[in-house]
Amino acid sequence: MMRGVLIVDDDSMLCEALALAVTQMGFDPDMAGSLKEGLDKARSGDYSVVVLDVRLPDGCGLEALSRFQACPSAPEVIILTGASDPEGAELAIRSGAWGYIAKPPTLSTIRLPIQRAMEHHQGRQKVLPLGLKRSGIIGESRAIQACLDLVAQAASTQAAALITGETGTGKELFARAIHDNSARADNPFVIVDCAALPDKLVESELFGYERGAFTGADRRFEGLIRQAHRGTLFLDEIGELPLAVQKAFLRVLQDGRFRPVGGVKEVESDFRLVVATNRDLDALVASGGFRQDLLFRVRTMNVALPPLKERAGDIDLLCRHFVARQCRLRGIPSKRISPDYLEALELYNWPGNVREMIHAVEHSLAAGMNDPVLVPSHLPTNIRVSLARGALPQQRAEGRTAAPRATAFGAAGCLPPLRQVRLKAIAETEANYLRELLAATGGNMTRACAVSGLSRPRLYALLKKHQAG
Repeated sequence: MMRGVLIVDDDSMLCEALALAVTQMGFDPDMAGSLKEGLDKARSGDYSVVVLDVRLPDGCGLEALSRFQACPSAPEVIILTGASDPEGAELAIRSGAWGYIAKPPTLSTIRLPIQRAMEHHQGRQKVLPLGLKRSGIIGESRAIQACLDLVAQAASTQAAALITGETGTGKELFARAIHDNSARADNPFVIVDCAALPDKLVESELFGYERGAFTGADRRFEGLIRQAHRGTLFLDEIGELPLAVQKAFLRVLQDGRFRPVGGVKEVESDFRLVVATNRDLDALVASGGFRQDLLFRVRTMNVALPPLKERAGDIDLLCRHFVARQCRLRGIPSKRISPDYLEALELYNWPGNVREMIHAVEHSLAAGMNDPVLVPSHLPTNIRVSLARGALPQQRAEGRTAAPRATAFGAAGCLPPLRQVRLKAIAETEANYLRELLAATGGNMTRACAVSGLSRPRLYALLKKHQAG
């Protein structure tokens, strides 16, 4: 059976040249001259690979990448990018593209990526994580499915895995899923919260100590690294690990041996390493706060978790799951969820991600203890205030409400939907901030990440979105 390759580019001559090359490779080419046409074909057709241009008449290919990946055949996407656009190439890879090809492509540069992407797609269909243990992970969005694919890959190896994401995105759950689906699942899963360990105790907690090694050491402690022997060691917030300990830990990764505090004999530990952080480790390396050689060792595989606001369709699932679970745990009757309650959850920005949503649901159940249906007024005050501020235009009057008149959004009585106004305001604020950020940092991406608190991929995505810089 022929395997399809969809070429999405508004340059008809280039499309025809690529289609000829694809045909010569034994695959079945198809062409589209716009994003809309390409998405329509990808959603209705069976394609293993999509070759996608960045600049199209009706939008940016990079921004539509996830929509192509979410199509029924889950194709691999190869991005066509300008030869002078290294940041676009980086963003393509970080966004999940199989690869990128610089324009103008040649036969030699197009054949190998398409061939390998085709082989990968065919192989992936055989190892999709249908029986994957989710370990409490809730969600069916494309973003979460992509993360679960990476969990399956990581679980099948012994390589170190780095899980990145904002606070509250569920990094520990994904670390647990890697362990539960690995060959070490029946052995210990040892969690170390690097941010919670005092600097003076980190070394002794990790490496253990002998009796009498220091004041208060009245008994021997084998250490968390040894406790993870034949299992998985999960270092949460590894970016908080002191530099001196990073050096010692690097030796453990290299040799599998270490000496406890106050000990004379080395101890062995065979463990699989999974680490997590909400910080940009590359920026931390640049500022001298993290060892580059350690970063190379821990980032063999990288699972980048999306923020909740980018998980299309998952908020409804998460809400219903958390409500049902809390009702069961509290022994109270099941609650119905009103449509406007769900709408409020969808509108909120969730800076604290899934963790904040769990607390919001718990608060709602407490506030509506005797009510059969959850409504927006049951949400925490800070969420209700945020939604209210976003819903109301700023008043310039000095305390009085003006009579009905034409507004900033149109004639009175003909206002656009709130969501449209809200998204426009957010976009304008983001664009203004990015312009000032680039001016303040002189266009230095490392400094811009440090100042804004954004990861490099997120910053690049926003710059592309607003065409800043």
